[in-house]
Amino acid sequence: MSAYRVGISGWRYPPWRKVYYPEGLPQRAELEYVSRRLNSIELNGSFYSLQRPSSYQKWYDETPDDFVFTLKGPRFVTHMKKLVDVDAPLANFFASGVLALGNKLGPVLWQLPPNFGYDEERCANFFASLPRTTAEAAEVAKGHDERMEGRALLETAVDIPLRHAIEVRHASFETPGFIDLLREHDVALVCADTAGKWPMLDDVTADFVYVRLHGADELYTSGYDDESLDRWAEKIRTWHQGGTPSDGRTIGKSKAKRRRRDVYTYFDNDAKVRAPFDAEGLSRRLGITSAGTEGSQP
Repeated sequence: MSAYRVGISGWRYPPWRKVYYPEGLPQRAELEYVSRRLNSIELNGSFYSLQRPSSYQKWYDETPDDFVFTLKGPRFVTHMKKLVDVDAPLANFFASGVLALGNKLGPVLWQLPPNFGYDEERCANFFASLPRTTAEAAEVAKGHDERMEGRALLETAVDIPLRHAIEVRHASFETPGFIDLLREHDVALVCADTAGKWPMLDDVTADFVYVRLHGADELYTSGYDDESLDRWAEKIRTWHQGGTPSDGRTIGKSKAKRRRRDVYTYFDNDAKVRAPFDAEGLSRRLGITSAGTEGSQP
């Protein structure tokens, strides 16, 4: 299994057709196509609505054996409930078919809204409620409410660790106490490049690192040139080798203990069809091989 996971946030974007996806490629074949060129995808549909077990099973079947999906936790938990009174919503999420991904299930991403300020007690309670294995997630799923009756998946074929990452978008999180809290609960702080709009920190807080690249100069739109991709590749190697990059910003009172870490990186600059090409460029720099051939640059 690769220590580097590089991919895109979602894959169904009409503007990508005939630019990244070859002309004539049916929509149903897009996941199969991209999964032979990249080794991971961040599923973002799970953020907007509960998916179905049949969908997760289909995505599992269409991808290579060593492929990994990360999941974006539902906005109902992060944006509407704001991490409070979320036992049933968490159960519904884990009952919705997540467990059908089996050994292809990677970390769960929890993205907080820009109007969510740091609340230590609220965050601590939420982190403590998260399942840390797929077997624990199956137990959590059994607490689902009536809306999941007849469509819940409550079993897992494999019992593997379940990791969690959190992306923050409010300056009040820029405090050493938050870094300490994340390390206490082994939750990764997402290093998010948002063209300067929201906080970007390089602090390592878990046994893995999660990176989201939303655009170098313009949010969701601008791409990453060769120099930028070289710089991100070097940062990722540093994280993987157990260090903390020296060219970014950290606020923790101390550096994380040195240990090798898996690094998950996803491009979310999809508006101008930059994400898949940038992901392929970064993959090449990290020595990730794929079954496909090079795409044509727009």
